[in-house]
Amino acid sequence: MTELRTIEAPAEVKGQRLDLFLAAQLEGVSRSRVQLLLDQGDVLVDGKREKASLKLRGGERIDITGEPRPAPLKAMAEEIPLDVVYEDEELAVINKPAGMMVHAGSGQNEEARNRGTLVNALLYRFKALSATGGDLRPGIVHRLDKDTSGLIVVAKNDRTHAALAELFSSRQIKKTYIALVQGAVERARGTINSNVGRDPQRRTRMTTKPLGDARAAVSHYEVVRRLANRFGKFTLVRVRIETGRTHQIRVHMASIGHPVVGDTLYGGSGQLTDQVASQAATSKAARRKAEPERLRLGRNFLHAAQLEFPHPGTGKLLQLEAPLPAELEEFLSRLEDGQAPSAE
Repeated sequence: MTELRTIEAPAEVKGQRLDLFLAAQLEGVSRSRVQLLLDQGDVLVDGKREKASLKLRGGERIDITGEPRPAPLKAMAEEIPLDVVYEDEELAVINKPAGMMVHAGSGQNEEARNRGTLVNALLYRFKALSATGGDLRPGIVHRLDKDTSGLIVVAKNDRTHAALAELFSSRQIKKTYIALVQGAVERARGTINSNVGRDPQRRTRMTTKPLGDARAAVSHYEVVRRLANRFGKFTLVRVRIETGRTHQIRVHMASIGHPVVGDTLYGGSGQLTDQVASQAATSKAARRKAEPERLRLGRNFLHAAQLEFPHPGTGKLLQLEAPLPAELEEFLSRLEDGQAPSAE
């Protein structure tokens, strides 16, 4: 709506609110955006500015002279506890819990959505952060998925942000994750070197299929422990990534047939079921009566456990660790309690 647009209110809308009428008339413009137009003074009813609640009589001339321009969303400070693993004048390293977004999305223009993120907590704790990432991402040099826990480094000023970005780009920052994946990973260690790009069919997913926008991605995995029990077969792996593509570990492990437990986006199970009890109950009635035990996690079993990098200011090597969070330790313990003797 960059040009003047005029609408005449028909007689049958008598008694209808102005904002409701305009939302119905303007294709692709929500009621909240109509409110923005009214607040901006870009709607004139018979030559005058009016409130959204104006009741139409019918026959009014309504001129729309602009387009809705929502104010850019800016991250705000919010008192949220933080697990600070390391801090100095230049940077900080935080142990992020699962369920917390790193920052609000650029399309999230409602203030209510800009709550509970890591950035909100950082602004409250540290006040000053690098501005390189913009108003929504102060201090953020790299990211972790919402349902991934673990270590994330934060820059307190633009100089440190640029230096950290260079360390990431030159692969001098070593990131190691712990993941529980489904199935028995055959090899004790291996490397997945598959490009990662956005899935054109499902835009929330990434894929290793050859695509024009796919970028190089390298993940090295090592088996820590194998589990075989009444819930199935699983492998605890340590994964070091050379690159930091979106969903890299999740899509890489799924690409070799071993999705991360809890990662339903890439084929992982949201809950594990006692397969022995399920198979023993042959009839539907027996299955209902038996109600086999289920293990639910409610997040991805993926944790950023280690960060190692030279400090951008001093050059001193920082080696930082974050133990598995309690919910992952508890889940793993419950899974191990159901472990059957290995066939090996």
